[in-house]
Formats: sequence, C-alpha cells, structure tokens
Amino acid sequence: MSEPTQTTPQSGPPEIPEELALEIRKLAHNLSNALEIIVQTNYLLGTVELKEPAREWLHMLDNGVSKALEINLALRTYIKEHAPR
Repeated sequence: MSEPTQTTPQSGPPEIPEELALEIRKLAHNLSNALEIIVQTNYLLGTVELKEPAREWLHMLDNGVSKALEINLALRTYIKEHAPR
C-alpha cells in the first residue's frame, strides 16, 4: 500500500498592500508611457537609411527596447497577480 500524501496549500508571495499596489501601478503606467515614446522613436529611426555605426546603434537600441518592454510586462503582470482585486 502506498502512504497517503499530505497536501499543503501553496504559499506564494504575499499580496501587495492596496495603497502600495496603487502607487506601483501608477509608476508602471508612467513607465509604459515613457517606453511608448522610445518604441515609436525606435520605429521611426528604423524607417530611414542609416550608415555605420548608426545602424549598429539602432540595433542595440532595438534590443534594449525589447528587453525593457518584456520587463515592464513582467512587472505589470506581477502587480496584477499580487495586488488586491
């Protein structure tokens, strides 16, 4: 016979207090707005012919923009999952 398994509730990170969650949401929203300016400028720069080294700089900017967007999305998702509803 097999032994019964005990289940314990999963305890994840604690919920973010409501007042703090509101402030973090505000900051994340403002960060999104600033990133949108960078994303649009990056796009516009990609529409013009650039010579080296500017083309390489644009590639570096594009990689940084992608990473920043991923981090911002992860932050917003974390807040949404751990803030009071």
